[in-house]
Amino acid sequence: MMQEFKDFIMKGNVMDLAVGVIIAGAFALITASLVGDIIMPIVGWIFGGLDFSNYFIPLGEGITATSLEEAKEQGAVLAYGSFITTIINFVIIGFIIFQMVKAVKRFEEKKEEAPAAPPAEEVLLTEIRDLLKK
Repeated sequence: MMQEFKDFIMKGNVMDLAVGVIIAGAFALITASLVGDIIMPIVGWIFGGLDFSNYFIPLGEGITATSLEEAKEQGAVLAYGSFITTIINFVIIGFIIFQMVKAVKRFEEKKEEAPAAPPAEEVLLTEIRDLLKK
């Protein structure tokens, strides 16, 4: 049973999947930083100081805080600003992945279109044939 498990783990697909998950996790952190630290402040600046991170709806009567963190300490809140940021994050990740897949497809098409050079032996035989025709 241990040998079967070892064979399963060492298969190429499992290792490729593990690498993909690790890279996706790192990519998600980069994208979250891009959205939270660069894009959302610019969007906020364009719209006159709009800060999505503090947009929430209090779900209880005792919530009087003006920031999301303080409101969460006072009770349940509907943090729709964080949801908007997550949607923007998702759209950016989707667009980047779309561009990556598109680039890979374009590369594969060019690779398939390029005619392979004939082997040297075939070129030599073609030259011999042409000389014999003369």
